Amino acid sequence: MAFEEKRAWAMGLVAVAGYAAYVVLVLGRAGDGPLTGTPYAGTLLWTVGAAIVASIVAHVGIAAASGEEAGVTDQRDREIGRVGEHIGQSFVIVGAVAALLMALARWDHFWIANVLYLGFVLSAVLGSVARIVAYRRGFQSW
Repeated sequence: MAFEEKRAWAMGLVAVAGYAAYVVLVLGRAGDGPLTGTPYAGTLLWTVGAAIVASIVAHVGIAAASGEEAGVTDQRDREIGRVGEHIGQSFVIVGAVAALLMALARWDHFWIANVLYLGFVLSAVLGSVARIVAYRRGFQSW
């Protein structure tokens, strides 16, 4: 498995695990009250921070385990990385547009923050999946 493919796996898994932890924690605090009344900001910041740290640790671990292969990229790796970024960024845009529309409609901050967070997570996951698929099945460079 290529070094960059391993990094894509790590990023995708960390994003899913971090978001799953956030959802479990917020839903666990919700109780019988409305979801919008649930304290979420601290949990959101901590899970995002923990996911960033976990991603860094995973990338350092992968680099250490890969030895000389770590950090070596060729043209194919760069093209796959670029395609993965472009595909993943679509969800950042979708999340931002959704949050903008929600803000214009005066939705609760809870929903706006959560749709932005979900957009970032889906961006990371979709970008990682696109990279993994490109490494496994090849891709059409334009």
